[in-house]
Amino acid sequence: MNDQSTDTPFPAPAELLVRLLKLGSFISGPMRDGVCDPAEISSNELRVIMALAGEGALAGHDLVEITGLPPMNISRAIASLRDRGWIEDAVDPDNRRRRPVRLSAEGHEAYRRTQPHFDVVADALLSSLTNRQRQQLASLTDKVNARLIAWIRDHHSEVKLARPDQDA
Repeated sequence: MNDQSTDTPFPAPAELLVRLLKLGSFISGPMRDGVCDPAEISSNELRVIMALAGEGALAGHDLVEITGLPPMNISRAIASLRDRGWIEDAVDPDNRRRRPVRLSAEGHEAYRRTQPHFDVVADALLSSLTNRQRQQLASLTDKVNARLIAWIRDHHSEVKLARPDQDA
């Protein structure tokens, strides 16, 4: 199947998925070098902080599903972040056995301090895009993220995601 305006073949969904996986793999290096190392935080700790900053209180198994990291890596990141005072226990009023954690005030501040590092990496990786391309990329990633959230909810109903309004 060809696009009549460019005669370029449409990539198959599986090919696009491989491209996204490649992007996810390759972006880890600049994030480590440009954000984690200067902020003196591991990439796993950063993933946990980002998930908590975006979703609110989450339990360890929620973080496993959201980040794709193995449970042991999540457990170690939580322990390290707890030792730093960046996370604290939270309460799930609907399930007292569930043990979520959330960013503490110090954790929110630590996350805020990473933002200038994000700016440097973002500029290095995305500055060549036009404003229109940035808008398109934002729109497309929002759509893919909404489908990823729906996948997690469909396949792991026990995972609590705080923002149901972002489903598409």
